[in-house]
Amino acid sequence: MSAGSTDALIGRLIDGRYQVRSRIARGGMATVYLATDLRLERKVAIKVMHGHLSDDLKFRERFIQEARSAARLANPNVVNVFDQGQDDDMAYLVMEYLPGITLRELLEENGRLTTEQTLDILEAVLAGLSAAHKAGIVHRDLKPENVLLADDGRIKIGDFGLARAASANTATGAALLGTIAYLSPELVTRGVADARSDIYAVGIMTYEMVTGEQPFTGEGPMQIAYQHANDTVPAPSERDPTIPQEIDELVLWSTSRNAEDRPRDARVLLSEVLAVRAGLDSVAPATASQRTMVLPAAADPLPPRGDTSETVVIDPIRRRPAPRADTTAPVVEAPRRRRRRRWIVPLVLVLVLIAAGVGWYFYLGPGEHVAIPNVATDTVPVAQAALKTAGLDVATATTTRSDPDVISGNVSGTQPAIGTSLVKGTPVTIIVSSGPASITLPSLTGLTEAQAKTKIRAAHFLVGSPIIRQFDAKINRGVVLDYLGTDGKSLVGASTYLEKRAITLVVSQGALPDVAGLPVTTAETRLTAAGLTGEPGSEAYSATVPSGDVISIDPQNNAAGVGRVFRVGDTAPVLLITSKGPQLVQVPNVVGEVWSQAKATLLAAGFTLSYDDKADVLDGNIATVTKVSPVAGTSVPKGSQLTVKFNFQGD
Repeated sequence: MSAGSTDALIGRLIDGRYQVRSRIARGGMATVYLATDLRLERKVAIKVMHGHLSDDLKFRERFIQEARSAARLANPNVVNVFDQGQDDDMAYLVMEYLPGITLRELLEENGRLTTEQTLDILEAVLAGLSAAHKAGIVHRDLKPENVLLADDGRIKIGDFGLARAASANTATGAALLGTIAYLSPELVTRGVADARSDIYAVGIMTYEMVTGEQPFTGEGPMQIAYQHANDTVPAPSERDPTIPQEIDELVLWSTSRNAEDRPRDARVLLSEVLAVRAGLDSVAPATASQRTMVLPAAADPLPPRGDTSETVVIDPIRRRPAPRADTTAPVVEAPRRRRRRRWIVPLVLVLVLIAAGVGWYFYLGPGEHVAIPNVATDTVPVAQAALKTAGLDVATATTTRSDPDVISGNVSGTQPAIGTSLVKGTPVTIIVSSGPASITLPSLTGLTEAQAKTKIRAAHFLVGSPIIRQFDAKINRGVVLDYLGTDGKSLVGASTYLEKRAITLVVSQGALPDVAGLPVTTAETRLTAAGLTGEPGSEAYSATVPSGDVISIDPQNNAAGVGRVFRVGDTAPVLLITSKGPQLVQVPNVVGEVWSQAKATLLAAGFTLSYDDKADVLDGNIATVTKVSPVAGTSVPKGSQLTVKFNFQGD
């Protein structure tokens, strides 16, 4: 049976919007699913935190941090994060869906990559990383598993789960969560990371791409960590002499043990990668068809058939003459080859200057791009100041929109959206929150708990937690009795409610446990099992319940005498009415009294009577009581039956 067929989330509708289709991958912290965004009708990837971690505050904060970090980066080489939320106790974030493979899978399939492939991937990774470093974000977990290669050719960095602001770069304990094979020496030894730590990881990945192996290996993580901290990463050409010297230099510069000797951030390294690519591309025509070529020593490009002129072997890869087999003959380089090489160097210089110029224009000059800072939830003045500090203009007018997550009057977002990369000086419009919108509220009473939850989510409200379970003998267990707003007041009869606000269900738990006639300890145990606590309260006489046992639950349960609602988890105990046994009453002395007077006295004392019915038919003053059994003065339980004898006048 496949994993997907046993996964309870397959087919589930998350937050009333995302229909889960299948599982994509599972990691130590979360599982990623393919889903359909029903509102926008598009495929998305949903990362769902494992249930056993949802109660761990650190893991939950790290999960939310991933969404916030990635959302700040509007770059084509960074996986977009669209949404983040919680459905019941399930934390999730919604990301761009990229069908394809990871760099790790590509390496496993091919073993190693060509120089051109490596530079392609490096350029894309560094472009995305440049946006992160410019925004003050350090990824901290760069590795081939986090580089996504889409089927359409796009290359993106994903999984910003360890990302942190560069200004908060000290980490303890959790700092070494990144894969050990790519951790910089300062992360291993001091738990400190900045942009240069990401550069180190890029250097290790470059080494792995061109050689097919990691520079440091060992039997356990500690051995590998020790090598990162104490050894120098070797040049890739030591593994494969055909690897260009320029790649060696990139790797050695990026993986310097001293962070001060590395490029300060991804933008610097990207500029160098572009220059290396330009230099290698400029000699590509001479190396495209074969590794070596034989050129005639004479000046004629096409010597006549049968010409036995001396020849020289040229190695275009090393750009110098290779030794001839016959060392006695003079080495003569073809003039045509000399002419070609004369323009290669100027071309390389021109391309380098162009790349440098482009880099200056977009990163330091008037074309410099900046990302719109995250000003959501800020006050308008604070947001205006942040935008100006970032080098952007602030539009005079603002717009408003409803926002369930931002209080009215604060910033809901911007236009263009937060994280968008813009040329400095571009005007940005602030969108002010008008608070949550009022939307139609469905009626929930009489529904089952499951039906009510479905309706709540479908209407874009939240299910409040915990569910209130209230005892009610008249309503079946599991049926909704009431539903409450965030202020604790009933919403029954209300037609609208604020979007994305919690609705707390009050659900019937059925009748209270029947404890009548039970010993007190047994009754308390039964109440505890039902989520209540019980203790003796008032006492009452009972002719049927033995002394000390429970007669019933006191429905008032308070001094004010007001009927109490009983709910699972109540901290106030349920008060029990316990028996004092039967009440004893003395038999009054009514012998000699006329029947009308004696009868009234005996009934008032709480007795039942057995007597000749003729006494009631005749005038009550005609019959006189002659005997009562039990006799007067005897104590008997209240309600006991007395037998009465009469003397009728005239008998």
